[in-house]
Amino acid sequence: MGAVPGAAATGAPRGALGGLVVRSLTASRHGPSGVALRVAAMATAAIGAALIHRVNDPGVLCPLRAFTGIPCPLCGGTTVFIEMGSGRPVQAVLANPVAFAGAVAVALAPLGWGRRWWALRPGIRAWVLGTALLGSELWQLARLGLLRV
Repeated sequence: MGAVPGAAATGAPRGALGGLVVRSLTASRHGPSGVALRVAAMATAAIGAALIHRVNDPGVLCPLRAFTGIPCPLCGGTTVFIEMGSGRPVQAVLANPVAFAGAVAVALAPLGWGRRWWALRPGIRAWVLGTALLGSELWQLARLGLLRV
């Protein structure tokens, strides 16, 4: 009684809130409303991370960089969100262009880019990701002064 269609399948709570959750999850998969929901969620997370970082800077979060001093290809990913949440998009892109591009791709996936990505052959996807991670690692080494350019 009062159950929302599809609520049991998604594990969403029953009632009005459950209906809102189901509709939001469905909308986040398709079209411009999906992009808006994803961007709103990312913006909320970025602003929250920036506020937390302003109060308490935890230092280096990457375990590889903390122990060895060598950054991983994903180093700077958190900084991307902190800089965006602080309203500094240029610094966000400079922290890790690959992480920034990945966040943009995730946000725009409901417009059909996600389907195009998964339509690629696995070998091509692996090549694209490998190239992006190699480029990101070289960027991080140059950004942190470990690679002379």
